[in-house]
Amino acid sequence: MIRTPGQNPELLIRQAHILDPSTGLDAAKDVRVASGRISEIGENLRGTRELDADGLHLFPGFVDVHAHWRTPGREDEETIESGSASAAAGGFTGVVMMPNTDPVVDNPVIVSGLLRRIEQESRVRAYVSAALHVGLKGECLTEMQLLKEAGALCVSDDGLGTQSAGVLRNAMLYASTAGLPVLLHCEDHALATGVVHDGAAAALAGIPGSPASAEDAATATALVLAAETGAKTHITHVSTGLSAALVRFFEDRADITSDTTPHHLTLTDDLISTLDGTYRVNPPLRPADDRDAVTDALRDGTLDFVATDHAPHASEEKELPLEEAAPGFLGHETAFAALHTELVLTGKLSLSRLIEAM
Repeated sequence: MIRTPGQNPELLIRQAHILDPSTGLDAAKDVRVASGRISEIGENLRGTRELDADGLHLFPGFVDVHAHWRTPGREDEETIESGSASAAAGGFTGVVMMPNTDPVVDNPVIVSGLLRRIEQESRVRAYVSAALHVGLKGECLTEMQLLKEAGALCVSDDGLGTQSAGVLRNAMLYASTAGLPVLLHCEDHALATGVVHDGAAAALAGIPGSPASAEDAATATALVLAAETGAKTHITHVSTGLSAALVRFFEDRADITSDTTPHHLTLTDDLISTLDGTYRVNPPLRPADDRDAVTDALRDGTLDFVATDHAPHASEEKELPLEEAAPGFLGHETAFAALHTELVLTGKLSLSRLIEAM
């Protein structure tokens, strides 16, 4: 709740249908909010300022574990203020910022500077993911212990991935020692030579594709190393049925969590035929069989979260032919609505599971 000067900071939300899978609460209740925090939940509460929520749902705030706010360096695309406003509009009260900015978030000075800016500019709780290796070049590891002391929540190679299994293994060992979770973008660049999924749609459109194995091979490597090193590992934006199956196989063998995105749950590579740069994203949109398998994995809990991979770009970077456009979708404001429409209303996913995953 954002307060304005002179406004009574207390609000009573009347008869909202509260759905909170973490506590098992699923009922219409009154909710009192005081000084920006929930202070009481009950029946027939009284307050001086009320909001009638009869017939509406009230959910816990969503947490987006993967977003790109482009700060520092590309504030022309997104700022902390605009990114957090977008997140709040979509129901997100917590966001993890990825490190592939300009400059890369790979040293303690940048981490501490970002945290100071977040405190001043963000409308939601925002957390900093620092880089797994210097410059995200996949070579020298960052000083992870110092990054943690500066306030980093985790370390990640998002945007580029880690091409050397040896570097990734050493990074996992170091991160484990530093007490930092590792968030991994699984992509083998030797295989990922195209810009869309390598399938029938790409062939018909005449656009170079990357096979699903580019993700699957890197996911398998990451999971084997997670099991071996014991590092707390998060596999982000799972988009193939085989990668989801690999996560399922390793979920009892390693300390892992995972997510997928709204677009990989709702769209397919049939959109390649539009040649619209809007639909270029990494990992690429997959065929319906992969989309359905990923949806099944989210439903049964194999995949833990939905993360938006919110990735704003300047208009001139997206308004290009598909093969030239920058990869990435916006996601904060549309995630819940899209998933509710495409999955919950069609009976593919329960509302409770969606809220739990978000």
